[in-house]
Amino acid sequence: MTGDPTAVETRRYVRAVGRHRVIWFIAALALLAGVCVASVAVGSALLPPSTVWDALTSYNGSIDHITVRDVRVPRTAIGVMVGAGLGVAGALMQAVSRNPLADPGILGVNAGAGLAVALGVAYLGLTQISEFIWLALLGSVIAAVLVTAIAARGPGGVTPLRLTLVGVAMTAVFNGMSMSLSLVNPARFEHVRFWGVGTIADRPPGTAGFIAPFVIAGLALAVIGSRSLNALALGDDVARGVGVRVRTTQVMGLVSLVLLCGAATAAAGPIAFVGLMIPHAVRLVAGVDQRWVILYSAVAGPILLLSADIVGRLVLWPAELQVGVITPLIGAPILIWLVRRKAVR
Repeated sequence: MTGDPTAVETRRYVRAVGRHRVIWFIAALALLAGVCVASVAVGSALLPPSTVWDALTSYNGSIDHITVRDVRVPRTAIGVMVGAGLGVAGALMQAVSRNPLADPGILGVNAGAGLAVALGVAYLGLTQISEFIWLALLGSVIAAVLVTAIAARGPGGVTPLRLTLVGVAMTAVFNGMSMSLSLVNPARFEHVRFWGVGTIADRPPGTAGFIAPFVIAGLALAVIGSRSLNALALGDDVARGVGVRVRTTQVMGLVSLVLLCGAATAAAGPIAFVGLMIPHAVRLVAGVDQRWVILYSAVAGPILLLSADIVGRLVLWPAELQVGVITPLIGAPILIWLVRRKAVR
């Protein structure tokens, strides 16, 4: 028996889609590896691949080897973790809120973390990532709870539109307060001046290792809850009907979001646009399955962030532009192109 022709064709289609996603995911991993190599090789001093390889395998303490091992490798590692964190955080925010415009930056999570760090710098004299990462996490939590609570007070409870409007308003408030603190006490903020615009350069030693547990924990929670997010996209009632614990899924997504955004903001400052654009871009290949969207976002986020960082190193070479300035310049045209496509609409 050959079975139902429709069922056979459906199975073939599902297998073809699965192969398509796997092939593109492998290609994305290869592209990420290439961008990491370029990130290590490109800078104020352009190093050939042989020098980079020797610095990683046969370290001799020369200036070039110190540049690779102690400056560019940690910078690239931070870029990978921050990019993955922001990309997945954007996918989570859009899935949990069922709002395609949702973004950690738009909904105030990044701005809340930034304000908490600014308060720590202004009043506690904090200077190290190990000191203010806890403030960044706390600021992310307070911002998320505050925006959700304000949005819930309107008729009908929390809606995607109301959540976005409240988030945009609170983001402006948080950013204004952070800017005011830096203007009132500019000397105190001098050593975190570039952090305020978003940067992965000149981070304190050990930054990559310190944020790694938070990013890994956030990514793990996102992957664990990704299957439930598919049901949540159909509405709370449908999700409950298929056995999904809606509140548990939402809380898990929020905890993952806080870990990812708090760690990324503490390490690199408030970098915008990555969380908004990356999920839209990867859906062209991953479709609407949140399991694949999250996996692709974890790879595509670092590709965008490191590419922007490389462009920032070259555009004013041998000087640099910070990555927080470059990401909107690269991301905005791509997002405009994406939203014009019929498949995305």
